[in-house]
Amino acid sequence: MRRFIIPLLLILTFILAACAPSQATPLPPAGTSQTDTQPATVSTEPPQADAGELTRSDGQGSVTVEVTPLNLDTSADVLEFDVVMDTHSVDLSMDIATLATLTTDTGITLQATVWDAPRGGHHVEGKLAFPAMKDGKSILEGADKLTLTITSVDAPARVFEWQL
Repeated sequence: MRRFIIPLLLILTFILAACAPSQATPLPPAGTSQTDTQPATVSTEPPQADAGELTRSDGQGSVTVEVTPLNLDTSADVLEFDVVMDTHSVDLSMDIATLATLTTDTGITLQATVWDAPRGGHHVEGKLAFPAMKDGKSILEGADKLTLTITSVDAPARVFEWQL
């Protein structure tokens, strides 16, 4: 029986290390709770000029979300966004299409129509689609800014913005 204790403890240690978060999350200040937090400010400035210059990232809560528009500069029937979600502690089985809205600075707001991604897991990547037209007119016509908001993914709201 004793010869099994050390190997069992080693296996348990490896399992706990693999499932532990990759970085420590600081506790909220005394007198507040994690539910009191406001959405973090997301930089609308693109990172260094490279292939990912349109990618926006939000690391609130235990989920990191990265969003990259795929076809803002084309005349397509749908606007598509590549969405990558990573976590070690939250189930990502939700339908993002029901949680996402796209808003222009001209006042147009649209609900996502399709979330094409596998359901569940801790590392999910998929395509989020919105109609590109409203009332027979491109939603990007006359717009200078586009805002994608995703709610209720381990944070009240995640806001991603692009200058057009």
